[in-house]
Amino acid sequence: MAGEVEIAELDVRYEEYRLKDPGREAKLLLSIQERGIEEPIEGVEVRGARILLNGFKRYRCARRLGLGVVPWSSLGEDEATGIIAVMRTANDRALSILEQARFIDELFRRHGLSPAALAETLSRSKAWVSMRLGLIAEMSEKVRRRVFSGAFPVYSYMYAVRPFMRMNGVARQEAEGFVEAVSGKKLSVREIGQLAQGYFKGPERLREEIRSGKLALALERMQRVTVPSDGCSEFERVLLRDLEILQKYMQRVLGKSLETRAWTQAFRAQAGLLLAGILSRIETVTQALRTLHARSGEA
Repeated sequence: MAGEVEIAELDVRYEEYRLKDPGREAKLLLSIQERGIEEPIEGVEVRGARILLNGFKRYRCARRLGLGVVPWSSLGEDEATGIIAVMRTANDRALSILEQARFIDELFRRHGLSPAALAETLSRSKAWVSMRLGLIAEMSEKVRRRVFSGAFPVYSYMYAVRPFMRMNGVARQEAEGFVEAVSGKKLSVREIGQLAQGYFKGPERLREEIRSGKLALALERMQRVTVPSDGCSEFERVLLRDLEILQKYMQRVLGKSLETRAWTQAFRAQAGLLLAGILSRIETVTQALRTLHARSGEA
């Protein structure tokens, strides 16, 4: 149900569940100055309280502009139902994976919905739900605050920090120390990626420089000298990653190819072409792998 709501009446307990983006918010502020709030903010009405779920950027812009009343759309009288409604329109609202994870965790822990029930309600797979529950569980409270406040880029967490936690067994406390050290320093995503490599794979001296805030010195040192803690050159590390990918997809193809199902004609035609190309090179690839294996000293 659409209407209006006074800014002062809003309960913003879910504000920390939504990511902040100062750049986008600044553009939105200019737009609202010119045209006002064109799309209503959304929430639920529970026991007389109006709880905001969607539209926090518009809410903050309205406060900055001194607007007392804003357009409002009610999603019902139940928090869980409202959250589910927001998530169902995620494609249109561009809800990020971390925001999805935060809401999924809320529905699971506070509202008691099981992963199976969540998957069915949201028309998603159980794996989709489990991945998001795992994602939010990996984050310490400090890391969560830094990422959701916009002090630490989401991309950097997902692709510079999280892989070390998953593949290299980096403890949450160690990841937290890195995020705390570089948050809010106006570093580029590339610079954060370089510092992450040094922090998680470099010598203790480099980690201490990063922890103590000597980020410019650490970046300069890394640009001057590459000190691979694993003893591999960059070419060798790339080749190792390629071998890991090859092994992964060999296992996936093997598993799927053993399924006894009726393949469609379109699949058979395309798979036939691809397999012909693969099989024409299989002996060459096998010989190259045998040679590499022998050179590695493991034969």
